[in-house]
Amino acid sequence: MSGLVNALVICAVVVLVIARQFRTSRVGTDKRWWVVPAVLVFIAAREPGVIDAHHRTEAIVLLGAELLIGLATGAGWAWTTRIWAEPDGSVWSKSTKASVAVWIVGIGLRVGLFGIGALLGVHQGSSALLLALAATLLVRSGLLVWRSQSLAPAHEQSPAHEQSPAYGDDVPQGAWKERV
Repeated sequence: MSGLVNALVICAVVVLVIARQFRTSRVGTDKRWWVVPAVLVFIAAREPGVIDAHHRTEAIVLLGAELLIGLATGAGWAWTTRIWAEPDGSVWSKSTKASVAVWIVGIGLRVGLFGIGALLGVHQGSSALLLALAATLLVRSGLLVWRSQSLAPAHEQSPAHEQSPAYGDDVPQGAWKERV
């Protein structure tokens, strides 16, 4: 695929992810939570030149930093996302204002890495960004599934947990939150 197609895939995934993060959504506890990150890795791996042949060391360091930022962003996003169980046992999530801060910091760090790479003369394709986005989504989804498994059914939790806020603002009324 061309760089333009990769850029369009990246933009589409980022817009979809950011648009969906502030809507209440059901946490899927099935085994398919890793599919979207796997597809992104597949798309990125098909592209030649993930590592700049003329600046191998610098390119590997930048790719490693990009992946670390992706992992940290995914973890931060997952831990700033509120999850709760409804009385029927379904688990729901909604991002908080802290999630916005995680995204802003993550994007800022990625822009900084791009600038460093440009200063060093390292060719940076969209594959590294796709890999980092896959890492972000993989960690976020995995942590949300893991956190959702720690929730007891809502009818088994005590009312004392009902009003304790989890990770920020907008606690849905009548919803049960995860015990931390």
